[in-house]
Amino acid sequence: MSRKSPPKVAFTKPPTSFTEQVRLLQQRGLVISDVPKAEFYLAQLNYYRFAAYCLPYEQDHASHTFIAGTQFEQILNLYVFDRELRLLVLDAIERFEVSLRTQIAYQLSQKYQTAHPHLKPELFGDLLEYASSLGKLTSEVKRSREEFIKHLTQKYQEPLPPIWTCVELLTMGQLSRWYSNIKLRADRQVISKSYGLDEKTITSFCEHLSLVRNVSAHHSRLWNRDFTKTTIIPRNGEPALIQSLQNLPDSDRRLRKIYNTLVMLGYLMDVISGEHHWKQRLIQLINHHQIDIGRMGFPADWQARPIWQ
Repeated sequence: MSRKSPPKVAFTKPPTSFTEQVRLLQQRGLVISDVPKAEFYLAQLNYYRFAAYCLPYEQDHASHTFIAGTQFEQILNLYVFDRELRLLVLDAIERFEVSLRTQIAYQLSQKYQTAHPHLKPELFGDLLEYASSLGKLTSEVKRSREEFIKHLTQKYQEPLPPIWTCVELLTMGQLSRWYSNIKLRADRQVISKSYGLDEKTITSFCEHLSLVRNVSAHHSRLWNRDFTKTTIIPRNGEPALIQSLQNLPDSDRRLRKIYNTLVMLGYLMDVISGEHHWKQRLIQLINHHQIDIGRMGFPADWQARPIWQ
């Protein structure tokens, strides 16, 4: 027998002005030395968003009272760090996404000697998934205002342009589904080997990365977030990568944090660009803001691990 939901009640909290929001934070124990500055930032950030970064500084969540001595600037620093982290992560995701588009288009078109492998259902495993992906791609082509798409659809008789143009319209999520549905493991493997990883790892990481990208693109927290879908830990590969990941029991909550994602992105940036600039920017960001990275799943010895050297 199902339980009945409790009756709904009216929302009675009144809206508050920015001045009142500052006063409320002060009443809860937050040290605010520059009130106009605090009002200015709350006018830009939204109190509800700002409050999420207050949580680690609360001594009692029920009353939202702060740990004695907590300053407004500490919370603002955490917010700024998280914003800059999102931009850095999006930068890496974009570069990997463009690379993966290139590899999928190149490897499939080269092996099957066709500009349109995406129009060959026999190359894909799940035909229902293929039909869904093809339908979404067709819609993207029809909606596209890109001149190169218009030119190709108007000039040539095929229902869709060549794969090397179509991949430019795919989101990370769509790209992940196309890749994972390639029928032959050998075809998936030739793509994944360009990154020194097996196809299961790439499939899992792409699915996870689609979620990370969506969180970042919608300006949500990366710092201390628990992700519902994690990436598998590769068993084989570059020793520096394997030794730097958090390889923990599945039940360990640290696996749901952002650390392993950052390790994988750092590794892939090395493969794609051949330099360590992205990882250096991440280390500089962490050092500059001096935040608690333990809440991001970082191990205590993370800087000694080879990927960060």
